[in-house]
Amino acid sequence: MSSYKDAKAELNRLVDYLERLNPSAARSLEEGLEETLTLHRLGVADALRVSLKSTNIIESCLSRVEEISGRVKRWRGGDHLQRWTGKALLIAEKKWRKVKGWQSMPVLMDSLSPTLAKKPA
Repeated sequence: MSSYKDAKAELNRLVDYLERLNPSAARSLEEGLEETLTLHRLGVADALRVSLKSTNIIESCLSRVEEISGRVKRWRGGDHLQRWTGKALLIAEKKWRKVKGWQSMPVLMDSLSPTLAKKPA
């Protein structure tokens, strides 16, 4: 669904359907309903929403870090892990592609700015 209203209505229909099949699943979906619709509520464009609707971007990056830092057998010093993680992220960055819909990022940032301004320094 492309609009918040339509997406919420469809999810509520799904909750009703699941209530008969699996009440636990229905409660779980209902509990996270608003979080599921966050990208809709923020007005994120469809193209950008495709990239941000899952955690794949983060997971693939962190799996690369784990792959590289997992080879270290002995950590020396407090910042050793941080340095390896930083280096692994720099290596992973070389394989990153542009996020689909990246042109809509300023709109997303504007919609987040009131939220970010409320955070304590």
